Amino acid sequence: MPTSRETILAALHTRLSALPATALRGDVLPERVPAEGLLILRDGEPGEPEVTLSPLSYHYQHRAEIEAVVQGVDRDAAFDTLTASIGSALVTDRTLGGLCDWVEAEAPRPADLAVEGAASLKAAVIPVVLHYTTADPLA
Repeated sequence: MPTSRETILAALHTRLSALPATALRGDVLPERVPAEGLLILRDGEPGEPEVTLSPLSYHYQHRAEIEAVVQGVDRDAAFDTLTASIGSALVTDRTLGGLCDWVEAEAPRPADLAVEGAASLKAAVIPVVLHYTTADPLA
């Protein structure tokens, strides 16, 4: 049975997979970026939990990351559309079907990346904070 952390990350990946862009999880950047854009979900860092007693509970603010990448002539508009679609996907259900207490994305930090012999990329890391509680740090 998967842990709470894995279940939440899988649910987030499923949510991203519903977008027009290709959504990967933990993969390396492929040689070609699809025309609709590319999203790579990184598991990130759960951080130090706050602990409450009776019952024993671990409250996490897990920081996952979404790498958003577009390529092409009109990459600024494509990037804006892609990041807005991520925000819309998260706002529709901030609990990922009741798996989290709250899911919130932070502002992207975009960068233009030159590619030898091809159109440059526009990419950003978008931190996503997943608030959830578990009964065990390994569960």
